[in-house]
Amino acid sequence: MRELVTSIRRAKPSDAAGLAVVHDAAWREAYRGLIPGVVLERMITKRGPRWWRIAAAARARPLVVLDMGERIGGYASYGQSRSLGLPQGGEIDELYLDPVFQGIGLGRRLFGAVRRDLATQGFKTFVVWSLADNERACRFYEGLGGKPVTRGETRFGGVPLDRIAFAFG
Repeated sequence: MRELVTSIRRAKPSDAAGLAVVHDAAWREAYRGLIPGVVLERMITKRGPRWWRIAAAARARPLVVLDMGERIGGYASYGQSRSLGLPQGGEIDELYLDPVFQGIGLGRRLFGAVRRDLATQGFKTFVVWSLADNERACRFYEGLGGKPVTRGETRFGGVPLDRIAFAFG
């Protein structure tokens, strides 16, 4: 019998191919039918291995991976809030799991690790944005104690979509 060891660690440039695979699968699962198809395909294509290699090497914002031993199961990026009008100091920009790993507690584990790291950086409060029509993500953040604090609009290919900020801390 084989033992599967999972860990959450900083992304390395060598994780680029795995990050691209997770991004592709997670974004298709989360946004198909919400973001216009051609726009979604362009966004996924843009984030190929080369993009992820540069992102992991740049370390402009922390980028962590859910390391499943032989593959990357998810990722998160976070740091200081980019939402200047909100009082929360930190922000989780992205938190995605490969759909095959969803629903078994790994998202909560990844979220918890990011939350602890934000706190060590001095961000006791933080915000996460989600498309309002992404009901699964909204339920996930509400289930973790997130409180909707504001709404906004974002555009994908000229199509306006509502988004919700969930505050934590």
